[in-house]
Amino acid sequence: MAEDKLDSQGLANESVFEKFDVPFSSPVQPEQLDLDDTIQFSCFKGIECFNACCKNIDITLTPYDVIRMSRRLGLTTTQFLTLFTTQYDLDAHGMPGIKLKPVEDGTACQLMTEEGCGIYTDRPTACRYYAMGMMGMRRNDEFAIKDVFFMVKEPHCKGHEQDRKLTVREYREEQGVEEFDELNRDWIDMIVKKRSAGPTVGSPSERSFQLFYLASYDLDGFRKFTQSEGFAKMFDMDAELREQLDTDDKALIRFASRFLKQVLFGEQSIDKKEGASEQRYEARKPVIQKKHEDNIEKYSMRDPANAGKDSDKS
Repeated sequence: MAEDKLDSQGLANESVFEKFDVPFSSPVQPEQLDLDDTIQFSCFKGIECFNACCKNIDITLTPYDVIRMSRRLGLTTTQFLTLFTTQYDLDAHGMPGIKLKPVEDGTACQLMTEEGCGIYTDRPTACRYYAMGMMGMRRNDEFAIKDVFFMVKEPHCKGHEQDRKLTVREYREEQGVEEFDELNRDWIDMIVKKRSAGPTVGSPSERSFQLFYLASYDLDGFRKFTQSEGFAKMFDMDAELREQLDTDDKALIRFASRFLKQVLFGEQSIDKKEGASEQRYEARKPVIQKKHEDNIEKYSMRDPANAGKDSDKS
């Protein structure tokens, strides 16, 4: 059993769940598990609670989840996001996250059938892990993100009563989560980094939020973005990388995370063409100047007596 005590803000010597004030009745078991720790669990068709967890969902989706599910359903990521997801705030700044949207006027998963999950081989990461959970966390004295595992014991679930024991490692292999974790790793690390940094990163701009949503979830839209004339003028990409981004979804996911780290944290891993930033600024200079002048005119025309009231409404 791991002895390290971590929380998602990277604080050492503190229980994983103390920070989140987990109530006594929470289904989350506040005990950290390592890969070689043993759990007792089994889920199968015919068990008393079969499909119960799919009838009341709260499933956060990752970039690779969206790719796998949209491809399985024969949809673009744009179409999938519209039909099957709902947006929520990942943090206090409003960083966009997405969850699987339940059936209309209900709580059940849209993809549930009497036989079980309708897309079982392409089911999301959270469904693969259940009834286990995983958090990516970082100590304040370490750079690397550490995976922390824990059990989720909901009252309806009879899987914990089955006489079947295996290690966390064996369960992960059985459920096929390794590929999902590997492809989501950079994205999860980025979210943990932002939360750990707190106020030092500050609130991202609306443009940053838009790029985060595009590069995290709407990867078909992001692919088109990388194919745009403006992108080609800004970034220096060889023919091999260009072909990978056009044809390989996994390569696109990895590149999208690199792009977001560059936009949000200034981690330069994608080469820019010499003079591209200056050329872009010069091309946009009239628009920037016009917006600046419009703002000056807007605020100069305000009645000083109402300035505070207007500010309160904004």
